[in-house]
Amino acid sequence: MRHLTMLLVLTLCAAPAFSQAKPADNAKPQTKTQQLNEERDELKAQYDLLMQRQKNKLADMEAELGRLSAENKLEAERQSAALRKLKDEIEKLATDNKLSDEKLKAETALKNSEFQRISLENKLAAEASKKELEAMTASILKIKAENELLSEQQKKLILADSAEKMAIDLEIKKMDLRERQLKFEKLTLESRMDQLNSDLVLRTRKEEWKKEANKDPVYEDQPFKKGVLTVSDRRIPLNGPVYSRSADYITDRIHYFNNISTAPIFLVIDNSPGGSVMAGYRILKAMESSKAPVYVVVKSYAASMAAGIATLAKKSFAYPNAIILHHQMSTMNWGNMTQIKEQYEKAKEWERRILEPVAKKMGISTEAFRKRMYEKSSDGDWDEFADKAVALKWVDNIVDRIDETGFVKNPDYAQPSPANRMEFTGLEEKTDDTGRRYVNLPRLEPFDFYFIHNPDKYYR
Repeated sequence: MRHLTMLLVLTLCAAPAFSQAKPADNAKPQTKTQQLNEERDELKAQYDLLMQRQKNKLADMEAELGRLSAENKLEAERQSAALRKLKDEIEKLATDNKLSDEKLKAETALKNSEFQRISLENKLAAEASKKELEAMTASILKIKAENELLSEQQKKLILADSAEKMAIDLEIKKMDLRERQLKFEKLTLESRMDQLNSDLVLRTRKEEWKKEANKDPVYEDQPFKKGVLTVSDRRIPLNGPVYSRSADYITDRIHYFNNISTAPIFLVIDNSPGGSVMAGYRILKAMESSKAPVYVVVKSYAASMAAGIATLAKKSFAYPNAIILHHQMSTMNWGNMTQIKEQYEKAKEWERRILEPVAKKMGISTEAFRKRMYEKSSDGDWDEFADKAVALKWVDNIVDRIDETGFVKNPDYAQPSPANRMEFTGLEEKTDDTGRRYVNLPRLEPFDFYFIHNPDKYYR
């Protein structure tokens, strides 16, 4: 079988040689012996090559076998070392176990000895306790006998003192009865005092009840209905001259009411002749910047700066007989001619800033407004009743009735009213040498002017 395989291999290897030799038709013809010799040489060469390959493969396998043998030997040595280590550990554990057993035996013997000692001590303590208990029992019996003797002696003392004790008890009961009588009398007096105090409190509360309307102010987003204006306690009075103090009073309250809510605020003018343009302009700007609408209510008279505040409000109301007066700004200046000219120009600018918005609301020019002032009055003081001023847009609405729901306290119980209306403004009314009453206006700030109606020179 081996020879057949070798022959097959030689045949397969020789086939390419025949196929390569076949095309050489033009070569010199060879004898059959030569061809066989060549084929034999070629087959021998191929056989030698194949044998060499087998030898190389066998050498590789022998090398691999040697390597595997070395690895197996090394692994065997490793396992042998691990086995020796395990044996050493087993021997060590066995030694440790023997040592532990010996220690346990020694500890057990020691504990047994301790147990015997404690047992003896307990027996000794029991005997001692027994003796102590017997001594205590004897002592208790002795004390009991002494107590019985003392008890008999106390009974004798109690019997001897019973009469005195009964007398003392009787006196104590008498004192207790007297104390109860005094307490009853005190309670009776306190009850009467409570009744009197209750009557006084009730009377005081009735008086307090009479001092107030006992109803809340009315807050309406649309306070004007069918000729009736409903004013809440979010009202600010403007009376007398307009100057820095009254401007502070008004603007502070506008800011305060804005921080509470956006319900309407009412600036109520009973009587105001006007005043400082700077102070009035501060009031106008506070009204313009207010988140809550500021409505101006004119009840009697508003002139000059006060009239400008009423006309330039977002919405204004007035009684039909209230008077509103617009005029040119008048002032008194002093200084050299250049200074007077500068002050005049400043006054003209202030007048423009106040009159121009009023004229614009009326739908006419400032010059036409100024001209109509003198058409109505030789001194330029143009006044109109409110029911006529509506057509001029000086006021927006005429009211038949004003419900002042913010007045919830009885004014008869309030603090005494000032002797004259000027005390409301913080200004003092005086009398000159001729007997004429007058008021000194506060000193103006720089660049400020008074825009005030003052026909009788009451304000000086």
